[in-house]
Amino acid sequence: EPAPAPAAPLRVRHFAADRSVFIDNDYLIKGVAGAILWKLLREHGQSGRSEFTNRELRLDATLGLPDIADNLDARLILLQRRLAERCPAIALEKTGRGRFRLSLARPLALDAR
Repeated sequence: EPAPAPAAPLRVRHFAADRSVFIDNDYLIKGVAGAILWKLLREHGQSGRSEFTNRELRLDATLGLPDIADNLDARLILLQRRLAERCPAIALEKTGRGRFRLSLARPLALDAR
């Protein structure tokens, strides 16, 4: 029996102007949550990394997080829900206190604008 054909890559586009993220031409999310998702996907694409911590996101000045500590958790929950609703092939899974995993069911093709 032949092996199943590999899934076509999801095309993920990021627009720096408003930090919006589109999956296969469909709008997903923008702003800080979009910047967070783009950072995770880029890191994964460059190094294969899938384990992340809230602390490293808080320390990343490029994300533009407000100083309010609980704001990051709220944005991660929003991002997690949005992915579950609109793009189940990409998931954020909590793995412990302040830790989470990026889980991909399909390969990605990243495209920065």
